[in-house]
Amino acid sequence: MKIAYVTDSGTGCSIEELARDGIISIPLQIFDGETTYQDMENLNRNQCIELLKQEKVLKTSQPSPGLVEEAFTSLKNQGTDLIIAVPICNGLSGSASTMTAIANSLDMPIICVDTYTTAVVQNYVIHQIKHWYEAGKSDIEVRVLTEQIISSSETFVIPVDIAHLARGGRMTPSAAAFAKLLRIMPILHLNQETGGRIDVMDKVITWRKALSNVIDKIKTRDITPDTLITIAHVNAIESAETMYHKMTDAFPQAKVQIIELCNPVAAHVGLGGICVQLFRQIS
Repeated sequence: MKIAYVTDSGTGCSIEELARDGIISIPLQIFDGETTYQDMENLNRNQCIELLKQEKVLKTSQPSPGLVEEAFTSLKNQGTDLIIAVPICNGLSGSASTMTAIANSLDMPIICVDTYTTAVVQNYVIHQIKHWYEAGKSDIEVRVLTEQIISSSETFVIPVDIAHLARGGRMTPSAAAFAKLLRIMPILHLNQETGGRIDVMDKVITWRKALSNVIDKIKTRDITPDTLITIAHVNAIESAETMYHKMTDAFPQAKVQIIELCNPVAAHVGLGGICVQLFRQIS
């Protein structure tokens, strides 16, 4: 069976980067009120940061249906038997629905995997699925292993720029003013239980309290040497480094890394924001 592996730029990677691994990526779209960008193609991370510094209200949307159809038509013409897609989760985008509808219209079999998140987990899952199939694992084995990764995943979001949330309509101006006055900081999260939708986990006073709260939540989980904890920041390397040291002290058995947050999430979180994502790596 000839399988094509497809994802989108929620992975934080460009088309070229994923193509080197034999994976097709279709960029998500980011709109700044004047221009629509193809994420990680004509809008890199530094350019996204600059737009945020200009206080642009950034909106994100699924990959262009035209690009999806073009890619899937090409795969069909190449004799592809099955598309396995791992797009940004259903709770954040309609990517999976669009990919499924277009594949069905072309009579192309497709399996869309919902990770109930995005970013590092999404990137890891598409790579591992490809690796497992190429290693000769059965459909059931791949599904079980994939589910183990997804069920172990948790993503925490700590937005710092409350004014950015208000500009984007994610918080009313009065609520933003109240939160800023009292130094209230929301802690958001998403996982399989939230259906991949962002939910408010807690509200705390000060960033350090938010950091402490996230660490306490992680302590309730089974952290093993296979656990990867990623600290993803939006132009906030000092905060990320502080969190890194706290995480390595609290979870010496886990692997901890710092990266820049992918553009589609950074566009909503705003400058200074931090995301913490953890999951179990399964080889």
